[in-house]
Amino acid sequence: MPEQAAVVRDYHRRTSHTLQAYARGPEALDWSEQPDPIRRFDGAVCIELPLLDQSTPSPSLAELFVPGSVAAAPLCLENLAALLELSLGISAWKAYMGDRWALRCNPSSGNLHPTEGYVVAAGISGLADGVYHYRPDTHLLEQRSRIDFGDGGPRLIIGLSSITWREGWKYGERAFRYCQLDCGHAIGAFAYASASLGWRINLLDHHSSADVAALLGLDQAGSFADAEAEIPELLLEISPYPSTADIPACWFERATQSAWQGQANRIDPHPYGSWPLIDQIALASAKAETTPMAPALTATPRLLPPVDIATHKLIRQRRSAQHFDPRVLLPLDDFLRMLDAVLWRPGLPPWPANSDLPHTHLVLFVHRIAGLRQGLYALPRSDKGLKLMQQQLREQFLWQKTELAPELLPLYLLVHADSRNAARTLSCMQPIAGDAAFAVAMLGEFDEMIDRDAYAYRQLFIEAGVIGQALYLEAEAVGYRGTGIGCYFDPSVHETLGLTDTTLQSMYHFTVGMPLVDDRIETLPAYAHIERRT
Repeated sequence: MPEQAAVVRDYHRRTSHTLQAYARGPEALDWSEQPDPIRRFDGAVCIELPLLDQSTPSPSLAELFVPGSVAAAPLCLENLAALLELSLGISAWKAYMGDRWALRCNPSSGNLHPTEGYVVAAGISGLADGVYHYRPDTHLLEQRSRIDFGDGGPRLIIGLSSITWREGWKYGERAFRYCQLDCGHAIGAFAYASASLGWRINLLDHHSSADVAALLGLDQAGSFADAEAEIPELLLEISPYPSTADIPACWFERATQSAWQGQANRIDPHPYGSWPLIDQIALASAKAETTPMAPALTATPRLLPPVDIATHKLIRQRRSAQHFDPRVLLPLDDFLRMLDAVLWRPGLPPWPANSDLPHTHLVLFVHRIAGLRQGLYALPRSDKGLKLMQQQLREQFLWQKTELAPELLPLYLLVHADSRNAARTLSCMQPIAGDAAFAVAMLGEFDEMIDRDAYAYRQLFIEAGVIGQALYLEAEAVGYRGTGIGCYFDPSVHETLGLTDTTLQSMYHFTVGMPLVDDRIETLPAYAHIERRT
């Protein structure tokens, strides 16, 4: 509705960082009072999950992109546990000078992890039908409700929600953006983990936010009486089967009528401040029920095959870089392989089989790519995106197709220039954007999407987050590293690119380079405290 679109536009404008002032946020942070990164439902029945055996063979990253090369694993509790471990689970612990913190397979802005994961299980061997909350710290499921979903075939629905205060505590009003980016990263994480099990992933975001809340028990006020609320995000169906029917309407009815157990813990007993604007944008961008999107029949193959690395190893070793070595060149083939990985291929990681057409396009600040001149480049991810970018970006740009790239990779030179200082300045003066091999600004088709449905505001960030997840893993696979950048000067990005209206909006920044690793920080195993669990 027009008023909802107006709220979205106002929120995006108010939460834009500028060279004159940052978006409203806390004046100071006390890291000893950081919100609890783990949501618990005290009193719920807990089901311990087995851990993946480190010696278990893993398909290679390259195999994920060859249809039929990974045999579909049975849909059972053991394989569900593997899926959760490889998508939302802890990948390692870090320790330094008495402090200890967890890293997860799904990255998060500020490592604050607002994304919560739920399992809706029906007919899964070893697990009673019902709704469960996933605890990554102890790798277990908390049974929120035992619900008989009927006698159909086995089905696995994954639900995602956000605790916005986890990000709001640090980032203030801009936090809602980061929650949506994190949701996109989580979808990408599930896509890679699912493919490693030979499973397919479908996006079920045609269901309304109210229905998602009902199915996951997020609307149970008694469960959150003294705890921060979770906003419903979306549902995914993950399956070894080619296609499945939509979620029956009776499932939502049974969930509403069911008894729910477990009391949500309070993640911040002494919150400092509040950000009502986040509640406003969450309400304005809530999802109404829409028509389901049909899965695509085919996906184009990769132009450049991924490197031969074990997928499970790659997922566990993914990290966010803190510093880059500004002297190292990224090989051209590896750079092109990363760009190839973010093109829209429904049904191949990181994209669900029924993902929407691309609405996000890339501008690349190329600093250090072997054999490729420094400059500003464009990677439109659709023919429509190419036309939009050519219409909206600066008239003086060259739009010269890069001959070094494969014919079907739409990489265009815009201008030859040393853009290191520009990338650094635009990314809130962060050196990592200039020290990288390349930096990315992701532009979303803002006006058309928001005018169609205010929920598209979430979708644009989610799409950008999925792209970021692909860049993370592809960079890691070739010995480099990525890092997402949510802090950038929105109007200055637009001015640099010649954007004069909001047809295209900058939604996310990302960088890739050779990491400088601090050897003083100790790395510890993810689940040493439960490693004997099988």
